Amino acid sequence: MNKKDFSDNKNLMAAGVLTAISASLCCITPVLGILGGIGGIASIFSWLEPYRLYMISLTTLLLGFAWYQKFKPKTKDEIGCECETNENPSFLQSKLFLSIVTVLAGILISFPYYSGVFFSSLDADTIIIERENLATVQIKIEGMTCSGCEHSVNKAIRKLAGVLDVTSNHITGLVKIKYDKSKVSSGEFKNVIENTVGFTVSNISKGE
Repeated sequence: MNKKDFSDNKNLMAAGVLTAISASLCCITPVLGILGGIGGIASIFSWLEPYRLYMISLTTLLLGFAWYQKFKPKTKDEIGCECETNENPSFLQSKLFLSIVTVLAGILISFPYYSGVFFSSLDADTIIIERENLATVQIKIEGMTCSGCEHSVNKAIRKLAGVLDVTSNHITGLVKIKYDKSKVSSGEFKNVIENTVGFTVSNISKGE
């Protein structure tokens, strides 16, 4: 591989990783915000969600072309050049490095599918309440984009005293909460969602 090909391949790999990072930011930031105690950062990159599929496709094309460059048949001039220089390729020019870059991109892109492992201890403690204090609420949220957002919202709400159960759905944007109304209020849920997680609450209604 000549210097020009190496430079092109390096640029392809860098661009591939960059687009993979961009595609995953909208899903990673809510998790980092909750686990790191950094309130309000979840929605910073939510605007990227509509472009996520395009960025994943671009990443695939860039890295695919980089692999093609590695395996394409060499011309006589390229073979002659390699014989003349008689140099071993550097690590950055190796298939191993390209493999590492490809795996890294895959890990970033697939983050929403395994983000739940960071919230493995979300089970709520057993709470005994009076029947008259049992209440449910349904909250509409703007800004959730993936399962990572769901886990972040669930964890933040479950930290509140009196919460029995919480489920979120990023597709519908709905969060359903069962709680002890003598210990916590729907206003506190709104405060946690907006100020701790960083999403916007557009509606609060009684649950079914």
